Formats: sequence, C-alpha cells, structure tokens
Amino acid sequence: MYTRRTFFGTAAAFTSAAAVTTVLSTGSASAQDPCAVFTPDRQKAKTPAEAIKRLMDGNDRFVAGKSITCDLMAQVKATSTGQSPFAAIVGCIDSRAPPEMLFDLNLGDVFAARIAGNFVNVDILGSLEFACKVAGAKAIVVLGHSECGAIKGAIDQAKLGNLTAMLTKFEPAIAASKITGERTSKDKALVQTVADHHSRLTAKMILDGSPVLKEMFDKGEITIVAAMHDISTGKVSILT
Repeated sequence: MYTRRTFFGTAAAFTSAAAVTTVLSTGSASAQDPCAVFTPDRQKAKTPAEAIKRLMDGNDRFVAGKSITCDLMAQVKATSTGQSPFAAIVGCIDSRAPPEMLFDLNLGDVFAARIAGNFVNVDILGSLEFACKVAGAKAIVVLGHSECGAIKGAIDQAKLGNLTAMLTKFEPAIAASKITGERTSKDKALVQTVADHHSRLTAKMILDGSPVLKEMFDKGEITIVAAMHDISTGKVSILT
C-alpha cells in the first residue's frame, strides 16, 4: 500500500537514480546536461571556437556564484573507461588559480598542465601534442594570472636553487615590456604588463616549438589562445 511518505520516498529515489543513469550512460547523455561527461562523439562534434566558449561560459558562472553542482562520483564512474577532454590548459601552480574551478568544469573535461609562471618546455609541448593530436582536445589556453609570484621573482631577479634558472624563462616578456623606470615587482602595472606579454609569448612559443600543433592550428583543427585570470575577481579574460 502506497502512503504519502512511500510515494515521495520512491519518487526521490527514482529521480536520484535517473540522474546518475544519465551521467553514467554516456552514449545517451544529453549534451544539454551540464553534468554529462564528454564522450568521443561529443568531443569530435565540438569546434575549437565552441571549446573556448564553453570555458568562458563556465568562468561566467564561477564569477556569478552559479557554479553547477554535480555528482562527482558518478563522473568518476563515467570516465573510468576513457577520457575525451575538449581542451588543454597551461596554467600556473598558484593555489588561487585551479582551472577546473575557474572554468566550472566536470571531471574529464580538460587536460591541465601547471607550472610556476605557466611557461612551456619540451615536456609540456609533448603533453600538449598528446592532448590534441592523440586525445582530441580542440583548444589550448595559456592561462596567466595577476600578482604572479614567478613573474615578480623574475622581475626582481630572485636567486634560489633551481628557481634561478627557471626565472630566466620570463626574460623575453620582461624585455617586451620595455621598462623605462626601476625594474621592481613593487610596480604592479609592470608585473601585469609582463604577465600579459608572457602569456601571449607562451602561446606563440607553442606554435613555434611544435610542428605537430602548428599544423593542426593551420588546418583549423585546434585553436590556441592566451588568457589572464584576475585573482581579485576570479574573472578570466582572453588576451588579444
């Protein structure tokens, strides 16, 4: 016999089960379901421009305090047999700049390479080649951020173990900033200018350093953009 409590308890259980089934059944998951993980078909259908738009739409939700809450364990199960990320992000290790949160992403949505100052070397270039050529990602975002400690250290020519050599990676961006006054990280405008230049130069270095990615870019198979995250607002902006 169905009582009011039995009815609503059954309905709630059914709704919960249906929601999980929607995520787990990747073959039938709706592209409109914000919690549905990416499948090979969905990834293949996504254009480079759409990949960037999906990231920026997610950042808009994050900034507005409207990030989507999903069943992460359901996503763990749904991605346990494979992955089909739609983008790759080269970001900084800064604790305030996790790309999955900034872009309101699901498990399996992006490849994320993080290193102090979001620069690229042969290892990261190889990782990006895997992400795009082998695994099918449609966009690469070089994500810098304001008040970057690595940028500040490079401007001040900090010396500390292996950090000393690493900070030389930012000299091209410092040179491009054409400093006319004192070279100091206390100059916030200078720090931001160098950060902007560095993200743009890194995006160019990806094309210059990887014939594989350059060919994909020239064919329109992928896009590569530089972006900047404002740590005071959470907003990400594409650098032109």
